[in-house]
Amino acid sequence: MAANSASSKSGGKQSSPSAEQVVATFQRMRQEQRSMASKSAEFEMEINEHSLVIDTLKEVDPSRKCYRLVGGVLVERTVKEVLPALENNKEQITKIVESLNTQMQVKGRELTEYRERYNIRLVGEDDKQSKADASPAKESEGGSKGGAGVLVS
Repeated sequence: MAANSASSKSGGKQSSPSAEQVVATFQRMRQEQRSMASKSAEFEMEINEHSLVIDTLKEVDPSRKCYRLVGGVLVERTVKEVLPALENNKEQITKIVESLNTQMQVKGRELTEYRERYNIRLVGEDDKQSKADASPAKESEGGSKGGAGVLVS
């Protein structure tokens, strides 16, 4: 009998999830988007580091010794051996960043659809709207005109 009540509950949850489930799913989706953004930023830094090293090595004699960390082991190579590998790595990282950015856009659309479907409002969202309505009055009182949502003291 407990299995029947559990299955009937899960059937009901699928048609209309509880508020806690909606919020938990929304928070999970936001966290996934944040982790993608964090990973993308990390890869962007890697690309910048690769570019810096590539630019430096292009000015060096190709037969000169250089050292590269491969799997935690420092390996001695020549510049002409290392440079193509670095350029290839940079290209691969760039492709990964592009893929991550596409995934973030898709996740953003999913989040927006989810918010609209369940009428989710973020904390402080209503405050921003009421401040936007009150801002023309502030500007006429001598307040500074700033960017959207920026408070300058």
